[in-house]
Amino acid sequence: MYMPIGAQPPGRRGTVDQPYSALNLRLVLAAFGFVVCTVLAVLLFRSGWTVPGWLLLAWAVVAVVDMIVVQLRRRARRRAEGDRDHSIFE
Repeated sequence: MYMPIGAQPPGRRGTVDQPYSALNLRLVLAAFGFVVCTVLAVLLFRSGWTVPGWLLLAWAVVAVVDMIVVQLRRRARRRAEGDRDHSIFE
């Protein structure tokens, strides 16, 4: 089912067929995931639950890798487009 989408705000690059990437939002969410997973893993290790603690540490590592990839993509975008200001959603 097709859902009509209104006009996009002025100055935005994305279209319905090719949406713009939310790299800044993805970076914020990855940082949040890293902090939450790390804190919970420490709490689990202190309470003796080692297996869930290791699983959360693995997720924290995935969040760090995601932050690195996003930052590399943001730098490439900055080189390609110049020093244009981007909102959190693009």
